[in-house]
Amino acid sequence: MGKSVYKRVLLKISGESLQGKQGFGYDPEAVSSVVERVKEAMTLGVEIALVVGAGNIWRGLKGAKSGMDRVSADQMGMLATAMNSLCLKNAFLAAGVDVEVHSAIGMEPFIQRFNRDLAMKQLSEGKLVIFACGTGLSHFTTDTASALRALEVNCQALLKATKVNGVYTADPKKDPTATRFETISFAEVLSRKLGVMDSTAFSLCSDNNLHIVIFNFDEPNALMKILSGDNSVGTVVS
Repeated sequence: MGKSVYKRVLLKISGESLQGKQGFGYDPEAVSSVVERVKEAMTLGVEIALVVGAGNIWRGLKGAKSGMDRVSADQMGMLATAMNSLCLKNAFLAAGVDVEVHSAIGMEPFIQRFNRDLAMKQLSEGKLVIFACGTGLSHFTTDTASALRALEVNCQALLKATKVNGVYTADPKKDPTATRFETISFAEVLSRKLGVMDSTAFSLCSDNNLHIVIFNFDEPNALMKILSGDNSVGTVVS
């Protein structure tokens, strides 16, 4: 597929992408599939930073809604992303991918503390860099953490891997006439009140013109196509 149209991107994947058919925790086949797709994408010459959610282990907002203190619930979510990051680090290393993990909170000696200059150096050296523990603060989602880290390390786009192949005029599950956008502006997303990501993350991207690409991570070769500039499998918000 040639080369990537982006020099450096941040890929945000869900924790659920690691659980496979188990519905919880880690499925070896699912973890291997994530690693294979990211490893293949790196052959295009693109520098990739990665953020993984915690949905396969814990959801802070769900815990808060069940009566738990929101701060504690979010802190548990941060720890879950650290576990997922370590799981992926091990799998990437086993696959021959040079990888580093940075944490938003102090977790030495398990994970090094986030260092922007070091992370950018590692990315420029062709290493995969995983950012764990969100922003290190409660009340912020991993979407917001993804936008923040993408801006901090000078990414050109935030690739949000989901279970849908882009942004539609309406919910395609409820409206059979809904159509998918290949490209759409930040302003139109707001005017149409389309749910792309949480408002804080969206504002960060919009204010700094960081492209958001929504695509179905499970669709074969979708990541490769997106990086090659083929928007037929997703939506670019810019």
